[in-house]
Amino acid sequence: MEIKYVDRELSETCVEKVYGDKGIEFLYNSLPGNLISPVLAKKFVSKLYGGRQDSPSSKNKILPFIRKFNIEIEEYLPEEGRSKDDPYSSFNQFFIRRFKEGQRHFSVVDNDFSAPCEARYFAYSSLGEGDEIPVKGKYWNSHALLGNKKWAEEFDGGPALLARLCPVDYHRFHYPVDGKRVDSYPVHGKFHSVNPIALKANAKILCENERFVTIFETKDFGNIAYVEVGAMMVGKIVQTHKADNFKKGDEKGYFLFGGSTVIIFGEPGRWSPDQDILENTNNGIETFIKLGATLGQKS
Repeated sequence: MEIKYVDRELSETCVEKVYGDKGIEFLYNSLPGNLISPVLAKKFVSKLYGGRQDSPSSKNKILPFIRKFNIEIEEYLPEEGRSKDDPYSSFNQFFIRRFKEGQRHFSVVDNDFSAPCEARYFAYSSLGEGDEIPVKGKYWNSHALLGNKKWAEEFDGGPALLARLCPVDYHRFHYPVDGKRVDSYPVHGKFHSVNPIALKANAKILCENERFVTIFETKDFGNIAYVEVGAMMVGKIVQTHKADNFKKGDEKGYFLFGGSTVIIFGEPGRWSPDQDILENTNNGIETFIKLGATLGQKS
């Protein structure tokens, strides 16, 4: 299965290089794989595999990974306390690398909704159960994902963003606007792959996987639900921002090893994603957007 996306900055349609593509095809599109994937989706497997990425020997994978996926490593800082000649002590430290100062910028305009992560986005101005990209809407709307009826009803019919982070991407996630946290909680679940190959084979993955939900209130955009979804071989979802108040661009947390997803739900009528992302979504294709770029506007 070829996965295409639009690179907004380059105005080009690209074909994604998939990390572990043959393995994902096997697990979700073959009979033996269908028998194995439920076992690999168990939490202890992903924790164990993710933990292996902390070993000193795991850093031997870094250079081949950089070369294979053409990662512009000069954009990133070394791990704290290490030199550029030996920048990371393990693959996980490389995986959660930080951008150098000035590499990414968040809009200072209050009406702009900024990209919370560097990822491939689907967007909806009003998410409904009939929407089928990437999977039928009933499997990833606010009721299915938030695990809390009180909050889910608040986001019925509102805008939504689904941001898919590939293993090759920057894996820290940030706040898209200024605001204040009013609630947060984990929703325990499985650790299936969130690759489009897997989603096509099993539409329930997003609402079955492990996730962490944060509800925050904002002055200009109403209440927002921010959901981090774990994935196969993701060792952990880490929350680094502890205070209730935050500014646009502040780091919220990061995913340890593995591809992952951030999903955002908004209140109806408060803001809308940009038209180019909506059009690409309607055509069944994701839009790659860099961290901090504007991807929506206050209504």
